[in-house]
Parts: sequence; structure tokens; C-alpha cells
Amino acid sequence: MLLHIVARGRIGRSPEAELLDRYLKRITWPTRVSELPDAGGKIPDLPAQSRRVLLDETGEMLSSMAFAQTLARWRDDGVREARFEIGAADGFAAAERAGADLLLSFGRATWPHLLARAMLAEQLFRAVSILANHPYHREG
Repeated sequence: MLLHIVARGRIGRSPEAELLDRYLKRITWPTRVSELPDAGGKIPDLPAQSRRVLLDETGEMLSSMAFAQTLARWRDDGVREARFEIGAADGFAAAERAGADLLLSFGRATWPHLLARAMLAEQLFRAVSILANHPYHREG
């Protein structure tokens, strides 16, 4: 299953970009990152048999284990792509939220978009590690 991050704004060369790359390189599943301008730009079409996740402050706060179990369920159900979207500064419209398969939150605090990308990449790596029984994640 492809893990696809679609984010508004350019990360450029930054410490956050280095952190993002560090975790993406560790993920054994296929990954892709697509950047869009802050406004406009076409979101890539969502292939059939995909799931759309919006990073949103109103979303569910899943534990790392629950997040891994969600990815495993989707993988086992034949989902081809899990798309994770990070919106612009004003977030997502109600219609976009309604069309998502999952609204995901990293807590009630507001995080900078560039840091949210790195946090997402780390959680994706952690989830894949959990599913592979890798010792990276220590529960409890």
C-alpha cells in the first residue's frame, strides 16, 4: 500500500525537510510526497481503492498502536493508497472533512505545517515498524 503525503506549501531545504526525509527513508512500504502551492494547485486524483486522511485539529487522536492497526486493516482490505493531506493555514472546509475516510489529529495544539509533515512521517514509520514487529516502538 502506498503511503502518500499531500501537503500545501514548500518545505525547501530546512531542518524539518531533513527530519521528513530521515523517516521516509526508513519506511519499508512505498511512499510519495506531493507538494502543492499554499493556494490553488490540483490535488492528484485519488485512485480507486484508496483512503483519504486529513490532518485536522478536529480529528481523532489515535495512539500509535491504533494508527498501525488502521493501516493494517486498510492494507489487508486491499487498499492501494493511503493519502494523508495537510491543508493550508486555514485548514479544510467542512465539505472536505465530510469526504475524508479519517480525520487525524496530533493533539489539540496547533503545529506548524512543516513540523506536522515530519511528525506524520515519524508516525508512519512507527506504524510500519509496529506491524513488522520491529523494536522501534516500545509500548507501555
